[in-house]
Amino acid sequence: MHLDRPKAAPPSRPPRTARRSKLRRTGIGLAFMAPLLVVNVLVIAVPGALSIGYSFTDWTGLGSANFTGLDNYTRLFGDAEFRSALWHNILWTGFFLTVPMAMGLFGAFLLSRVKRFQMLFRVAYFIPYVVATVVSGSIWESLLNPDQGIGQGLDKLGLPFLNGVNFLGDPDLALGTVAFVNTWQWWGFLVVIFLASMQAVNPSLYEAARIDGANTWQEFWHITLPGIRPTLMFLGLMTVIWSFLIFDYIYILTQGGPAGSTDVLGTLLYRSAFANQEAGYAASMGVIMAMISVIAVSGFLYLRRRGWDI
Repeated sequence: MHLDRPKAAPPSRPPRTARRSKLRRTGIGLAFMAPLLVVNVLVIAVPGALSIGYSFTDWTGLGSANFTGLDNYTRLFGDAEFRSALWHNILWTGFFLTVPMAMGLFGAFLLSRVKRFQMLFRVAYFIPYVVATVVSGSIWESLLNPDQGIGQGLDKLGLPFLNGVNFLGDPDLALGTVAFVNTWQWWGFLVVIFLASMQAVNPSLYEAARIDGANTWQEFWHITLPGIRPTLMFLGLMTVIWSFLIFDYIYILTQGGPAGSTDVLGTLLYRSAFANQEAGYAASMGVIMAMISVIAVSGFLYLRRRGWDI
């Protein structure tokens, strides 16, 4: 009886050669990452560390900085303008976590049912997002002008209900108006991202749900939302962070006015640093904004560990 001899194991690589190969691969990886690491250190880490240091001084932005301890933070939480701006940021965050997110989900779900011209709709929804903020802000500023904007145009057509309404000059309307303009640009981006995530959901789940008699709402609630939960969680996190960093549309349309009704932390920080020459005080605001982002990221990581994004 012939017995096959067991095949000899391939010769193992000498430990020294394996270590050299590993070090070589690590060195190549670090070499490719080095430019990005240098940019991050110079643009993020160093300015961030300097901002923390300057937040404990009365620096004007020029010359030497005098250490004042926690005076800036004490002043910060006693500042009515800071509390008002923080409250506006909270309102802004609550709005963008609900209205644009709901619009994006609804639009993406409807678009996922469209079989023809879907790409055309996706491009149309995404165009406002790629338009420069300065351009779209200037267009909306003209449209909302109470003297020669959309109100006057509708009045000529026999619809006078918006005639004379000063959307950006009325303290009761200004913040909501800027949020509306920002939503016009933002929700198309959400539609495209949510649509891409929905298209990755297993189609057999929808087929099984229809066989069981599920309607469209039940399909959306029990299949679509759980299927896109990682994307939903991530966009929720980014919405919180971006909402506390909002600056561009508010500065273009209102500069924080009228009477501070649209002031947010970003515009207050800018005015303190460059108009009032209180760079140390502005740095303390920047530190608070960074802490808010850290809290948001920590909450996201906690929910992720609990399995909410699976």
